[in-house]
Amino acid sequence: MTRTLSLGAFLMATGHHVSAWRHPDVPANGGLDFRLYKRLAQVAEAAKFDALFVADSVAAPTGDIASRMARSDHFEPLTLLSALAAVTERIGLVGTVTTSYNEPYHVARKFASLDHLSEGRAGWNLVTSDAAAEALNFNRQEHFGHAERYARAREFHEVVTGLWDSWEDDAFTRDKTSGQYYDPAKLHVLNHEGEHFRVQGPLNVARSPQGRPVIVQAGSSETGRELAAQTAEVVFTAQTSLAAARDFYNDLKGRLPRFGRSADDLRIMPGVFVVVGQSQAEAQEKFEAFQQLVEPQVGVALLSRMLGNFDLSAYPLDGPLPELPLTDSGQRSRQLLLTELAGRENLTLAQLGRRIAGGRGHYSLIGTPAQIADELQAWFEGGAADGFNVLVPHLPGGLEDVANHVVPELQRRELFRRDYSGSTLREHLGLKRPANRYTL
Repeated sequence: MTRTLSLGAFLMATGHHVSAWRHPDVPANGGLDFRLYKRLAQVAEAAKFDALFVADSVAAPTGDIASRMARSDHFEPLTLLSALAAVTERIGLVGTVTTSYNEPYHVARKFASLDHLSEGRAGWNLVTSDAAAEALNFNRQEHFGHAERYARAREFHEVVTGLWDSWEDDAFTRDKTSGQYYDPAKLHVLNHEGEHFRVQGPLNVARSPQGRPVIVQAGSSETGRELAAQTAEVVFTAQTSLAAARDFYNDLKGRLPRFGRSADDLRIMPGVFVVVGQSQAEAQEKFEAFQQLVEPQVGVALLSRMLGNFDLSAYPLDGPLPELPLTDSGQRSRQLLLTELAGRENLTLAQLGRRIAGGRGHYSLIGTPAQIADELQAWFEGGAADGFNVLVPHLPGGLEDVANHVVPELQRRELFRRDYSGSTLREHLGLKRPANRYTL
């Protein structure tokens, strides 16, 4: 059987470009328009995408600069994905939920419920939170440090997956004749006691159709890679070149045997920012229309966030990126990526902010369907990716461009499916259904 790549549709309110909401073709209220999300989900499903991916933060950006960005109002992911489950049939539904400001029992219960509602299409994007302001909404004066966040995340994952195994697959007999609703011998109480959590269990949701929802992560720091190698089934990553992506791919896959895992247990899907045109000139013209809407202060505010929550407002826009300490509250891998980009291309602060206004440091492809497919094919066949998480500048038009023009080109090359062969997210991704730990 021919190996094919995976595609995720990364949905973000009005689009990934920080100024997309100002474009005349974009609904400015997209973050709270369910009809738009329904349309996007059905476009992606018709194109046979593996999954929709929804990011999240549990803090609203505020202030003068934040008031000029469409990033302060959006749906809570599990609520949105549950609604989308009712208007789609096959596409996977991946939502972001932080381990820093939730409890394992809540997360286990909600994603198990989503997996049942969608008949096996749920995925949990496990994050540790890189927005320090989230702490203030959860009884804390400061964000968890980097090491503590990841230690907590590791134990959080252990508890959640343990709760998902509370019931064996056939535990609920629901036998009206005998009067037995479930088989007590097939119930397992977790009784977890650890450094960060004490959780008895069991979960009050039966084992889900996939055995458990797919675990997704996005950490690319050293600590993040270790956590991913131990626990993740899909990894989203930001890489700026084929060589860097290949190094990341080989490094992460090479860590798996230490945790008793094989290369087939993990799918690596770099993010790729895509702008499609019928010619290179048309694609570039589309992109520039968004770039012209970027106010320098807005670009720098986005940069501040991506570098690890450092305030850059006091630095001159035409000066270089200042030397910054290693972030303890944000994404260390993204901080390194953007610092290297600024140095390599000798960018000013304003130039760097404008540079990341669309893809936030992800690899950018601006061109024709054939040109974009060429690059995706090179990464896929060159050992740098198992698939891609697709970011587009604006919604709905950007996703429709990819679905209507790039996907058919990938299908013509036999790099992407023409129809779904399975019904669950695990089947789309080629991931095995995990056995219940108590029946191994």
